[in-house]
Amino acid sequence: MLDFCGTPTLETDRLILRRMRQDDTQIVFDRWLSDERISDHRISPAHKNVLETKIRVEKIVSGYDSKKFCYWGIELKDSHDLIGEIDLYDFDHATGNCEVSYSIGYDWWNKGYGTETLKAVVEFAFIHMNLHKLSASHNTDNPASGRIMEKVGMKQEGIIRHMIRNAKGQYKDCAVYGMLREEYVGRKGVR
Repeated sequence: MLDFCGTPTLETDRLILRRMRQDDTQIVFDRWLSDERISDHRISPAHKNVLETKIRVEKIVSGYDSKKFCYWGIELKDSHDLIGEIDLYDFDHATGNCEVSYSIGYDWWNKGYGTETLKAVVEFAFIHMNLHKLSASHNTDNPASGRIMEKVGMKQEGIIRHMIRNAKGQYKDCAVYGMLREEYVGRKGVR
């Protein structure tokens, strides 16, 4: 059974995962939601104006009223720069499974922040929420995202052809990854 505890602040060596705030809107727009290099790997298109981002951030902020809402902004500890987002979603109460997705601003790619972020959320999901299985997927033309998943112990379970269609109308094959609680516990030596 899932134990929901909302979106608590999580810390890693270099990052603070925290709730998004309405005053993050411009940064979210500038650093990742308006960047086509990032939106090409997402279903939703790059935002064309900050009003689109304002509406999205308002929806995220209002979600924090629910204990079943798990959505973090990724902030650098040293500079307090907000560089991305990560969330748990599609909770299946019958199986205790859910999915994770993340986006990081282009200027912070290939610096280990994705791995550090996902590692913290995986730990939160399995240890604090009692999750049974965590799943994620990435476009096959974005193998760096798959390497992040592998580094935290997720295993590729297959490729689904034309799993999504991006905002440009392009169908994308996606690699699907998963990790079971028992795998996480065995890997970490946790009981």
